[in-house]
Amino acid sequence: MPCCLLLALLLLSPRIILVFMFFTGYLGHAFHHHLLIPLLGFIFLPLTTVVYAWEVNNGRPLEGLNLVFIIIAVVIDLGAHGGGASRKWRNN
Repeated sequence: MPCCLLLALLLLSPRIILVFMFFTGYLGHAFHHHLLIPLLGFIFLPLTTVVYAWEVNNGRPLEGLNLVFIIIAVVIDLGAHGGGASRKWRNN
């Protein structure tokens, strides 16, 4: 799968990527075979979970620029939740 196609799929649907990561063992390795944290990540912070699992599986340290990537993923995930809440508030 070309890298650009994977990136587009990642940005469009992180939950689909999480399902693929679960079946390939990426999530098991990143979260030490605990199921609760990836499940909560699937529900609340899917992009953050994908970025964290990718960084851990590629042996990248969770500091510096890699930490910035995780913070950006958290902001995007929280923005998605907050955007839906503000839209719901405006429609009432």
